[in-house]
Amino acid sequence: MLSNFKQGLRGTERLNQQGAFQGVPSAPAVPRGAQQPRTTQPSPRTTRVATRVARVPTEPRVDAEKDLTSPLHTFEASTLDMPTGRDVESISDTEEWKALQEHVKEINTTHLRDLLRDEGRCMNLIKESEGIYCDLSRQRITNKTSELLMKLANKANLKDKIEAMFSGEHINSTEDRAALHVATRARRDQSIVVDGRDVVPDVWEVLDKIKDFSNKVRSGEWKGVTGKPLKNVVAIGIGGSFLGPLFVHTALRTEPIAAMESEGRTLRFLANVDPIDVARALKDMNPEETLVVVVSKTFTTAETMLNARTVRKWLIAQLGPDAVAKHMVAVSTNLKLVKEFGIDPENAFGFWDWVGGRYSVCSAVGMLPLALEYGFDLMEEFLLGANSIDDHFRLMPLEDNLPVLLGLMSVWNVSFLGYPARAILPYCQALSKLAPHIQQVSMESNGKGVDINGHPLPFESGEIDSGEPGTNGQHSFYQLIHQGRVVPCDFIGIVRSQQSVYLKGEIVSNHDELMSNFFAQADALAYDKPPEQLRSENVPDFLIPHKTFTGNRPSISIMLPACTARTVGQILALYEHRVAVQGFIWGINSFDQWGVELGKVLASKVRTTMHQSRTKSRTVSITDGFNYSTTRMMNKYLEGKTQMLYPEGHDTFPVDSLP
Repeated sequence: MLSNFKQGLRGTERLNQQGAFQGVPSAPAVPRGAQQPRTTQPSPRTTRVATRVARVPTEPRVDAEKDLTSPLHTFEASTLDMPTGRDVESISDTEEWKALQEHVKEINTTHLRDLLRDEGRCMNLIKESEGIYCDLSRQRITNKTSELLMKLANKANLKDKIEAMFSGEHINSTEDRAALHVATRARRDQSIVVDGRDVVPDVWEVLDKIKDFSNKVRSGEWKGVTGKPLKNVVAIGIGGSFLGPLFVHTALRTEPIAAMESEGRTLRFLANVDPIDVARALKDMNPEETLVVVVSKTFTTAETMLNARTVRKWLIAQLGPDAVAKHMVAVSTNLKLVKEFGIDPENAFGFWDWVGGRYSVCSAVGMLPLALEYGFDLMEEFLLGANSIDDHFRLMPLEDNLPVLLGLMSVWNVSFLGYPARAILPYCQALSKLAPHIQQVSMESNGKGVDINGHPLPFESGEIDSGEPGTNGQHSFYQLIHQGRVVPCDFIGIVRSQQSVYLKGEIVSNHDELMSNFFAQADALAYDKPPEQLRSENVPDFLIPHKTFTGNRPSISIMLPACTARTVGQILALYEHRVAVQGFIWGINSFDQWGVELGKVLASKVRTTMHQSRTKSRTVSITDGFNYSTTRMMNKYLEGKTQMLYPEGHDTFPVDSLP
């Protein structure tokens, strides 16, 4: 438990007669347009998260450099010394959780076709705030479900946990850090204190530096080594340093204002260490007009730094050694390695250890490349959009709090109804990269098997996220979500399209055609089509089983007024906070990611063996510490590339020879 978390309930939950969420007394919402200072003071007690935290080692317990046989042969959960007993109450031990488990039996007797006939219920499950329209009426919930879920949120001290996050407490317990990505989009007039220091001035110092630098590059004041302006940007980063900025870039490319601001400019991302990615990122790029942004907090990320060295070689080969200083900048906090790489530390843009990678798009990680492409003023609108949802999340009563309600729906679907997956389905091509980004935000955050105290979870948590824009997905995987497994869906629609097309003689415009499917698909999942109806339509008996729809498949519909820089910031923050709510309810740490570490350790041994095989022209043996399967597979790979022996006499860099 957090040091300042209050015990017990903050108020008695109740539900009004129509089934509206009503609950914990909360701070009143800030009127639209009003200034809301967010001054917080450090807790008089320590800001560390609870004393009962199982410390996770920074490396797996097995020494991979000395003995790779053990983890590759027989890696078991027991090697991590997971605690097996619990002396701290799990949320699943509470009466509120058990009441929901019992309530599932009642829900299983209902059907969405009947629930949707209740106008009062539907109206109370439709929420509008900050310009966002959110319809929860197609969730498998009744008035009683609403009441029980709000009681669960109260029991989990959700409001206190939200406040702890905004107050800079070290809620990332395994790394002893705050999780304060909200500070990266705080307004200048706000104050957010971390470890006794107001970090908002620091945030704006970096943002002002980004504004100044991006203005110089975009105006042509900052020139390349040959005197040409830099109109192309290649951003090198991976994971959160890539997926978030790519989502925002893709969302804005065809937005009219953004398109005007980026005219004549190009932004590309280089993430994968696969040489195909670097070839595609640099294809047709003129190095004289190209600026490279290397994004790595420590400047040691293996894939990112190999790609950075590759692109540095490309620049030097064509422009000479002086090119690095004028054509490469960094987003990093390791100024020593930045300088050793050849980049002027003055051209490094920092961020903080309390910003997790997957939550970093509003920091220099995303803001620098995006401001270079679209201008700082437009990207400031993006920050303001995210900030508006931050204020909403912190201040709005739980019963009207969009991230809270969305998070509770996910907890209900995953942990009680047993639906492990979620489809994110934007009916807007501009949002095509939303699902891949939220896939990382959600699955890396909540894909945990233990609670915040290190105890194994006694229930299912986390969601398997995927998605594709409509209507493309309808012609791909909707068959499964209609007649196969139950997959709760998020449908996201836009009222005003970025592009307007209407052909004379057509019944509707192109966008109206798209939105017709948006409205239809949610109802198609909710309603059934039973055999009796099919018989009345004279469907042959042998086809009836194939054309039957059981319905009762839950979904959420979200509508945004338009897809602009501001609303893109809103949808980003909405999903970030939804993920946090799930973690707060489940009692897990949504801000670490130890699950990605073991593969990195094992890859180090493989890399060393690969080098030895290439340089000494030898095969891999079981004595190298690999199991029989891996040994055979590595040799199969090496046999197909025996012509590549290291070291080569020259750099092999065939980018320019690509067709």
